[in-house]
Amino acid sequence: MTDGAAAGEPLRVMVVDDHPMWRDAVARDLGEAGFRVVATAGDGEQAVRRALAAAPDVLVLDLNLPAKPGVLVCGELVAALPGLRVLVLSASGEHADVLEAVKSGATGYLLKSASTEELTDAVRRTGAGEPVFTPGLAGLVLGEYRRLASEPAPSAPDGPRAPRLTDREREVLRLVAKGLSYKQIAERLVISHRTVQNHVQNTLGKLQLHNRVELVRYAIERGLDT
Repeated sequence: MTDGAAAGEPLRVMVVDDHPMWRDAVARDLGEAGFRVVATAGDGEQAVRRALAAAPDVLVLDLNLPAKPGVLVCGELVAALPGLRVLVLSASGEHADVLEAVKSGATGYLLKSASTEELTDAVRRTGAGEPVFTPGLAGLVLGEYRRLASEPAPSAPDGPRAPRLTDREREVLRLVAKGLSYKQIAERLVISHRTVQNHVQNTLGKLQLHNRVELVRYAIERGLDT
């Protein structure tokens, strides 16, 4: 699987939900919006098997699943499929559920009350690597980033071999740590959305980090969010 869909190709999407009618409706809506729905699943174990076989770009995932909870499905698949982005689509707006999803590697979190237009936009943005959250949840997640940054992390001190970021990469990293979306960063720096994505991906690679949670933690620990 590539890092998102190749140019000109539709995003490959998989839908996981234990309610057949809801699952089929979401899959249909995404298909009609131009995405390629490569698989669906109704429980956690099935989701892992089918996702490993289908290798989607974006996994639209419910949390309340039989056989295996959604957070475990998310964690397993993010570790097993480099480049996979997970958009949680849940009826729960409980803070604990949101934070557990983010910790397990989810890129975004959308409530099931979202409109079809909001869902398709969220899937598209998730596929581009942009964190997407139902309004009101983004601040909660940023607060959790800051809490994590205040906790002791595994020793990895900067030294002579510390990776060197370009000035632009450091500027993008600073804005990510301040909670700005990729679109807002692009507008602030007068660059394209794609360029912002590329800077973030390059920074993740240089720092040997895996996701936005780790990236924001790195930035906050070094005071780049101030």
